[in-house]
Amino acid sequence: MDLQINGNTALVTASSSGLGKASAKALAREGVDVVINARDPEKLDATKAEIEAVAAGDVVAQPGDLTDEDDMKELVRTTIDEFGGLDHLVTSAGGPPSGSFLDTDDEDWYAAYDLLVMSVVRLAREAHPHLRESDHGTIVNITSRSVKEALDNLVLSNSVRMSVIGLEKTLSKEFAPEVRANAVLPGPHETERIENLVNAAVDRGDYDTYEEGLDDWAGNPLGRIGDPMELANTVAFLSSPQSGFINGTAIPIDGGSTGANL
Repeated sequence: MDLQINGNTALVTASSSGLGKASAKALAREGVDVVINARDPEKLDATKAEIEAVAAGDVVAQPGDLTDEDDMKELVRTTIDEFGGLDHLVTSAGGPPSGSFLDTDDEDWYAAYDLLVMSVVRLAREAHPHLRESDHGTIVNITSRSVKEALDNLVLSNSVRMSVIGLEKTLSKEFAPEVRANAVLPGPHETERIENLVNAAVDRGDYDTYEEGLDDWAGNPLGRIGDPMELANTVAFLSSPQSGFINGTAIPIDGGSTGANL
């Protein structure tokens, strides 16, 4: 399927690894000019080279901290300076620390809110005038299946990520019809983070092999963990005119593991 986004411009945050990187790669393969972002410049440069190897568009790396308002303004400004416009915003962020409610203090709550919610607020605010000028402006927020079904020992993710979904739904109305806003809710995918967790468990002797450890993450009807590019391809689709009547939705991408009916 031709997604009809060749020559567009996208900004993808937290994209030096994981689902952000996969999303940037999926867009770049479609001929989209992509700006990628992370805090670590060296890791970001390595990711840039990796994406350029498969890209049909240009790739620009812009370091920045998602919790720094000035960095977020500079990120959007760099995108406009490099490519003259912005068609697609994809927001991703690292997960907050795990923990129970009673083990989580005020500082943890504020830090999670700043990372997960205010980063999207600031980026959407800065990006809006440019997305509005596009013929096909889109926002896709990468969140978590925890907004559908609370996960054990993840009180911050269960609670704070809900704000992103409320914001996404609001933007899908306030920014329409020029800009569409949607979200994806990933379950476990074989990202670098999960690879590291499984390898650490193997080193501890919890599992005999990496494959055995990975199987423990595959608690879904499909019986396997997700490939990051499977989610990334959905992000690219939601950024394209081929999904032109999809707006204000939140799509679980979890192999069917979520127990909620809606």
